[in-house]
Formats: sequence, C-alpha cells, structure tokens
Amino acid sequence: MKTLVVCSGGLDSVSLAHKIAAEQQLIGLLSFDYGQRHKKEVEFAALAAKRLGVPHQVIDITAIGKSLTGSALTDDLDVPDGHYAEETMKITVVPNRNAIMLAIAFGVAAAKKADAVAVAVHGGDHFIYPDCRPGFIDAFQVMQNHALEGYADVKLLAPFVTVPKSEIVRQGAKYHTPFAETWSCYKGGEKHCGRCGTCVERREAFHLAGVTDPTLYEDPDFWVAATQGFKAEEV
Repeated sequence: MKTLVVCSGGLDSVSLAHKIAAEQQLIGLLSFDYGQRHKKEVEFAALAAKRLGVPHQVIDITAIGKSLTGSALTDDLDVPDGHYAEETMKITVVPNRNAIMLAIAFGVAAAKKADAVAVAVHGGDHFIYPDCRPGFIDAFQVMQNHALEGYADVKLLAPFVTVPKSEIVRQGAKYHTPFAETWSCYKGGEKHCGRCGTCVERREAFHLAGVTDPTLYEDPDFWVAATQGFKAEEV
C-alpha cells in the first residue's frame, strides 16, 4: 500500500517509518507544528525522511495549537518527572491532538492518492491519552470512511496500538532504526533529561526489549526508581 506516515521524530514514529518502508510503499513523512514547547523532534523526522529517501512535509497548525491550552507541551507549565502512567502525566495531554492531526493527514493522503495513513500510537499511551486507544482508532476509521466515501479509500494503520513500547524497540531494531537519531524528551534540552515520563518510558522499553539504549540522558538512572511502583512486563 502507498502509505503516508505521521512522524514526530520520536522513537515510535521513526521506528514505524522504517517498518512501513520495509513492508509497504512509503510515500512520505508528515509532521505537525502545533506550537509545542520545542521543535527538536521535527528535526529528527526530517533526518528520517532523508535517510529513507522520501519527502517530509511539516504542516503548521500553530494557530489551532494556541487554543489547545492547559498542556505542559503547549503552555508555560513544568513537565512532570516520573512514570508515564502516573496521574500527574495528564498535564501533557493536548486535547484532541491526534484527531486533528489525523483528519489533516487523511485529507493529505486522499489528495496524494495514498492507500493508508500510519500512526505510531501504542499500548503504553492508553493510560492517559484517550486518542491513542484502540476504540479511538477504530472509530476514526469509521468516520473517515464516511468522510471520504466515493472519493478515496484510505486505511488507518496503527500496528503498535495494542503492544508496549518494548515491542516497538524490538521492531525498530529488526528494521535497523537508528535509535540515536530519534528524540523523545518533552523538555528539549541538549540531552534527553531521563526524568520526564517519555524519557522514563523510553529507557524502560530498551531494558525490557533487551536492546542496548544509545540515548544520552542527563539522569540515566532515574528510570529505575520511577518504575518501581508500576508493573512493567513484556507482552
């Protein structure tokens, strides 16, 4: 299938891009500028597109993002430290973000005569992000079937939606994803902080997958204490 990948530049979406390039016909990577607190991820998405030999398009939705207030990813709020599943991580929710981005992505895919849009939501997102859950993915597909009826038939591919991040690391390794050329940290410093929810989840995923983590962290050991209160098992 001719597939467009929504790619932030993070570990999950870059690994997905490599997987799609190996299994489907990758036609491009699509990133979004929604006014997030830093743009480092987008730079890594551009690197992935260059490496895979496909176009990279960045869509500016900052005007919309200014209205999606209340998140530590868009407002001047501190990003909390700790495990991804903690209640405090809800401050990183950007309301309706995936629904907005996917609606745009489907429009772009239809215009490009693509067969599918791929997104890297995964099982670890289910705790706090309602637009990363299987029910949302299924419902969005139904909505798009109606929205594009008679014009285009675009599938939503979410191959990681029911698996943990450790499986994404395994898949990434299988398809030779250069993990050092991905960015996860919400804080956007010189190195990954090692303390925010997405850093903790990233470090834990490599540990569970049994894959060497090439990431440089400001605090490389914080994840151990942060994950002690949560049950982290391989699926």
